[in-house]
Amino acid sequence: MEIEFWEQRWQQNQTAFHLPMINPCLVQFWSTLNMQPGSQVFIPLCGKSLDMAWLAENQYSVLGIECSDQAINEFFDGQNIQANITEQGPFKLYLAENIRLLQGDFFALTSSDLNQVAAVYDRASLIALPEVMRQSYVRLLTEILPQNVKILLVTLEYNQSKMAGPPFSVKQDEVLNLFQPAFNVELLDCNDVLEDHQKFKQRGLDYLTECIYRIHR
Repeated sequence: MEIEFWEQRWQQNQTAFHLPMINPCLVQFWSTLNMQPGSQVFIPLCGKSLDMAWLAENQYSVLGIECSDQAINEFFDGQNIQANITEQGPFKLYLAENIRLLQGDFFALTSSDLNQVAAVYDRASLIALPEVMRQSYVRLLTEILPQNVKILLVTLEYNQSKMAGPPFSVKQDEVLNLFQPAFNVELLDCNDVLEDHQKFKQRGLDYLTECIYRIHR
């Protein structure tokens, strides 16, 4: 699950985690964060998510981090956007309009990189990591995110004995254990979405629960 793992997944086009559409959860629940237009939204492990384009079109400033150059280039190519490339500390910075994408190691981020962040949108980050890395991921976010930040988190729950991740099954108890006591955690919705993900059904799952959380300090 190191950077080389994800770079290889992109190179071999093993990117079933990428949604070829805007995530309905984002459209339905984004307003619950009450973010003002112009606010900076951080998207960890962003890949080439079309959700970034939706946020940018709705006048938010997008900050993403992704280890794969290929994923970032495919995102900008898909949006017909030419990005300027510079450096920001240990990262390569792709900058275009109101979208800033950092290419590099998530765990190299510091508070100075995220000091303008007002919200975090995590659809495929926490569930992309095995258990020990999930703990390190949340611990780092807790340390470096601004005090007043809000988080919209999307997770999946399923019988892990029937399918190995990623994406991994992250149950509600684990979400609470990871984020509390530093954050308040509110479950907004849960639905079985297995019928919408036939590839997981074909791998033997009999349920796939998608849960959406609103999290704040």
